[in-house]
Amino acid sequence: MKSKTLLFLSFILFAKFTFAQEDVQKAMDTTTFGKNAAVGKYADIRGFKMYYETYGKGEPLLIIHGNGGSINNFLYQIPYFAKNYQVIIADSRSQGKSIDHTDSLSYEMMTDDLNALLDKLNLKQCNVIGWSDGGIEGLMLAMRHPEKVKKLAVTGANLWPDTSAVDPFVYDYAVKMNLKGQDTIKKIKNVTPEMKDQLKLLHLLSYEPHIKLEDVKKITCPTLVIGGDHDVIRTKHTMLIAETIPNSYLWILPNSGHSTPIFYKDMFNQVVGDFFTKPYRKIEKYGRFN
Repeated sequence: MKSKTLLFLSFILFAKFTFAQEDVQKAMDTTTFGKNAAVGKYADIRGFKMYYETYGKGEPLLIIHGNGGSINNFLYQIPYFAKNYQVIIADSRSQGKSIDHTDSLSYEMMTDDLNALLDKLNLKQCNVIGWSDGGIEGLMLAMRHPEKVKKLAVTGANLWPDTSAVDPFVYDYAVKMNLKGQDTIKKIKNVTPEMKDQLKLLHLLSYEPHIKLEDVKKITCPTLVIGGDHDVIRTKHTMLIAETIPNSYLWILPNSGHSTPIFYKDMFNQVVGDFFTKPYRKIEKYGRFN
């Protein structure tokens, strides 16, 4: 019963990252990213040990995975950006190898964890890529620790948890599965810490974050806001994020869902890479005709 329940909850968690192609899932299962003993380290920060890996040399680039994910979710980005950057990528709190069985988990906590990791590595500023919940944390990092973020690229991020931001089917599914998970766990006598971790992550999907637009307006770094035109995050919400950030570009990928770094990996890498290397420019007045 316990193993089946844990498997069930794991399936729910990864609903936000449904990789329909078997070759993609196989690549994630077999890649050394996320389990590379040669570069993997633990940072003792904020009450837990955060697992992270670094690749390449150059200007630092922090990459942040999504809910229930891990370092290996960026198997197509790490080698590309490691050619020109020092890539820092970690398993977020209570996910992957970053074990934390305490009761609390929030986007604010995970954001401050990343800030502490940068401090641990003596990095004063970096470029940032965030996907899904990682995009939320990227936005929060730019709000809570603005000096740390040089440029920010986020894909599939949302500011609040309702159907104005999230596709109604996806939102209803997440809430129902969260309630079902809570009900299922009550029937188990010996609930494992891993099961509790799954429920913490499910709670985030259903009831967080709660970011105010006035705080988003305070983001000063150049930001590339990305979304699929059939993302789990509604296009109008992605547009709202871009419109609210003073120095932003907007990129909506046609015929795309939530997994832009996977199914559009080459285009994603090139566009984000160009965004990091080219100066941000304001496009206004007569410039709009170009």
